[in-house]
Amino acid sequence: MESSTSRTSLNCISLADPDIQRSVALLKQACLDSGFFYVLDHGISQEFMDEVFAESKKFFELPNSEKMKLLRNEKNRGYTPVLDEILDPENQVNGDYKEGYYIGVEVPADDPQSNKPFYGPNQWPSEEVLPKWREVMEQYHREALRVAKSVARIIALALNLDADFFDRPEMLGDSIATLRLLHYEGQVSNPSKGVYGAGAHSDYGLITLLATDDVVGLQICKDRNAQPQVWEYVAPVKGGFIVNLGDMLERWSNSIFRSTLHRVVLDGQERYSIAFFVEPSHDCVVECLPTCKSETNPPKFPPITCSAYLSQRYKDTHADLSTYSDGKA
Repeated sequence: MESSTSRTSLNCISLADPDIQRSVALLKQACLDSGFFYVLDHGISQEFMDEVFAESKKFFELPNSEKMKLLRNEKNRGYTPVLDEILDPENQVNGDYKEGYYIGVEVPADDPQSNKPFYGPNQWPSEEVLPKWREVMEQYHREALRVAKSVARIIALALNLDADFFDRPEMLGDSIATLRLLHYEGQVSNPSKGVYGAGAHSDYGLITLLATDDVVGLQICKDRNAQPQVWEYVAPVKGGFIVNLGDMLERWSNSIFRSTLHRVVLDGQERYSIAFFVEPSHDCVVECLPTCKSETNPPKFPPITCSAYLSQRYKDTHADLSTYSDGKA
């Protein structure tokens, strides 16, 4: 059972606010409450954001045959068709009614680092089909990672850690940062029948920066164990990001900070969004932070490497590539 209510209110964090303690207090309250907040004044111009959305739309408007030439590979780079991903198999009758495109950290195929699961060359549409597309997406990847690192510094302070805790090479200094373009074609969602734009899930990693158009669709459930579950819409924010914590940060913080269930429920309107998922390096061991454990609150999760954790989560939620029997035709 569930009930859906009106819009929720979220704290707003301004990266231009000179009062860092104010930002830390607002973020800490948000992380304890829902794990969702807005980030404003991040330094990415509205003109450039509009350009990224325009280029994303150009890709999704290509014929399906063109998009399938770039079908995601074993590195999870490239195109994900409608229904490819099923995030809530217990409640969904099909996969998500969305299509997407994954762009990760660009590592040449002949670089030893490319042997790691989430590093390697990206797949790119040809210059003839989409000129400037790669240039725009690579610039956005760099800009979004800069913003994510700024947010991570505030999170570190909120966890009573040094501000540069997440800047270290094994953390975000050598991060697995993944840009994902998303397009919801306009299928009407019907939770009572298991039909969703995106099924209920929590994100896998450290934090996610989400930019959206002005179509409302994102819902969050602050208490996943409540019966009935209460779902609240999150309003889009022009020029800002909706930021949420991932499961990895919940593990790190020993469940003090929240990784919250969210989903996309649509009324039939087409919707575009751009998610930027930020994780630490492949070899980073995610284990309870020293500031988040005590005799009365011992570690709840065993240590695990970032790479092992992410690999299992992707495998659990995406269709087996062998199901696309026609290859990339």
